[in-house]
Amino acid sequence: MSQINILLLCGGDGSEHDISLVSAAYIKEQLEKSQDFNIIQVVIHRNYWETSDGSQASLGMDRILKTEKSQFRVDYAIPCIHGIPGETGDIQSFLEIVGLPYLGCPPEGSALSFNKISTKLWFNAAGIPNTPFTFIDSPSPDNLKKAHDFFSKFGAVFVKASSQGSSVGCYMVQQEHLLDDYISKAFSYSTSVLIEKCLRPRELETAVYEYQGKLIVTRPGEIITPNNNFYTFEEKYNQDSHSSTRIEADVSTEIQNEIRKYAEKAFRLLKLKDLSRIDFFLTEEDGVLLNEINTFPGMTPISMFPKMLENHGEHMQDFLRDRVLSAIKNNQQ
Repeated sequence: MSQINILLLCGGDGSEHDISLVSAAYIKEQLEKSQDFNIIQVVIHRNYWETSDGSQASLGMDRILKTEKSQFRVDYAIPCIHGIPGETGDIQSFLEIVGLPYLGCPPEGSALSFNKISTKLWFNAAGIPNTPFTFIDSPSPDNLKKAHDFFSKFGAVFVKASSQGSSVGCYMVQQEHLLDDYISKAFSYSTSVLIEKCLRPRELETAVYEYQGKLIVTRPGEIITPNNNFYTFEEKYNQDSHSSTRIEADVSTEIQNEIRKYAEKAFRLLKLKDLSRIDFFLTEEDGVLLNEINTFPGMTPISMFPKMLENHGEHMQDFLRDRVLSAIKNNQQ
C-alpha cells in the first residue's frame, strides 16, 4: 500500500493557538508509529498556512497541497485546532467543499456544540438535564436587568462568552456589584453571553468516540480543582497547576450509566463524528447535569481524552489509524 498523505492542521488565531500546537505534536507522534502515513503539518497563523520550514502553503479544490518547495495530494486531514476556527465548524466546511475526509465532527455539530447557548437549548429540547441558565445578546439596560434578576434568584452565577473554549471568557461572579463588569468582559470575546447558576459540583468527563464500527463511551474521569474552585484556562494547561485528574471517577454504577446515556444521546442528537469529550457536573441537589461538549478535545500529554481512551483499552495510534482508513474507504465508495 502506498503511503497515505495526512494533512495535520493546527494553530489558528484563537486563544488556544499554543495548546493546538502541543496537541498536534502528540497526534503526529502517534501517527508516525504507522509507516503507512506521511504527515504534512501546517500551522494556521495570521491567515497564512505555513509548513514546518516556514514555507507558505495552500490547498486547492484538487486536494493538492502546494508549498514553495513541493506539492502533495492530500488523502485525509486532521484539523487539530481547538476553539476558533476548528471547533466552530469553519475548517470542516472548507474540507467538505474540497471533498477531503477528515477527523472530527461535521460543521453543524461543531458549531452547535461550540456555542454554549445553542447547545443548552438543544439539551433542553431533548430532555437532557443541564445547569439553569439565561442568556443575553447585548449589554443593554433591559438585558442587564435580566442578568441581575437571575443573579438575585441564585445568589451567584457564572458569566460565559457563548462561543469560546477552554474557559476563555468565563467568570465566577459572587458579588452583584461586579456583574456588569464581567458581562462587559465576556462580550469582548463573544456576541452573546450565557449566565448560569453557580454550582460547586464534582466535574466529570467522558471520552466518546467511534472505533471499529462502534460508538464507545468510556467510564467518567474526574477533574479535582483546589478547594473545588472553577477550572480555569490556567488550571487546565499550566505546568504549575494544582488541579489533578482521576482517570476513573469514584461514582456508582447508576451514575455511570446515567452519564453514558446522556453522553450517547447528545453525540447522536448533534450528529457528531469520530470523537468528542463530553463534560458533566454531579451535584447533590440536581444529580447529573451535562455541562458541555468539546468536539476536538485537548490532546496534550495531560489531557483527559487520550488518557480515558487508553484506560478503556484502546491505543491512540490504533484509534487514529482506524478513523483514517475507515474514512478513506467510505470516501472511495
